[in-house]
Amino acid sequence: MANKRKVALACSICGSRNYTATENPNRTDRLEIKKYCKYCGKHTLHRETK
Repeated sequence: MANKRKVALACSICGSRNYTATENPNRTDRLEIKKYCKYCGKHTLHRETK
């Protein structure tokens, strides 16, 4: 468990980094989740940033 790193999830609309998630090393593409953005005031698509 010590080798898992955290990645930031950024809103696709405003670009703010609102959430963090632990990385799954078996995943090859970027994580995309619909989450609530407090700056936009609605549910938007959040993508994994580097």
